[in-house]
Amino acid sequence: MTDTPKLTKRLSVAASYARSGAFLADIGTDHAYIPIYLFKKGKIRGAVASDINEGPLMRARANLLRYKADGGITLNLSNGLDGIEKFSPDDILILGMGGELICDIISRAEFTKNKNIRLILQPMTHPEILRSFLSENGYSITDEAIIEEDKIYQVMVATYTGESCSLSPMELLFGRLNLSQGGEALVSLLKHHREILEARQRGRQSATANADNPYEDLLLSEINKKLTDLTKEI
Repeated sequence: MTDTPKLTKRLSVAASYARSGAFLADIGTDHAYIPIYLFKKGKIRGAVASDINEGPLMRARANLLRYKADGGITLNLSNGLDGIEKFSPDDILILGMGGELICDIISRAEFTKNKNIRLILQPMTHPEILRSFLSENGYSITDEAIIEEDKIYQVMVATYTGESCSLSPMELLFGRLNLSQGGEALVSLLKHHREILEARQRGRQSATANADNPYEDLLLSEINKKLTDLTKEI
């Protein structure tokens, strides 16, 4: 048995954004793999692993004992970030939930409007809704990444600044930083969404009404343009 859990690529990327010496809140923890890994590696000083259901906390408790991390990680039964403020977390991890649910969790936690708190987020769906919420409510996206694993994931890091900003449809869907950084994972994500939009476009064209969708047609054009530019760079 290893002394730390083995993290998937997605979890490793998310874990890499935790700051040294931070106290981490892992929301929707499931197995508590990331807090255990970071605590055993000595990167964080401690953590609270929280979930809305008892089942994940039972699995987390078994892992705390297995990896001898129960001295530094507290388990907590709560809905989202409810009651987490009392732990004074520096970094907050919310992974594997829908973008809309992550928005709801953050919106109900006023204490996250703190420039010293880092949010590490990985939406399973609707990253554009999450980015829109963050940018409109004063949270600045300071880093982000695209990870190819069994599927394509996006991880983003945000901190409250109090300043709102406007993002284009491309930036909402793919991330301003991701678009500027390029890379093979971005190409894969762009192609994935191109396939979806082209299928929708074909469906509209074969229908007898509502054949036009200016928003999706423009987005498809922007995706093709970006793919052409990235191909030239490669």
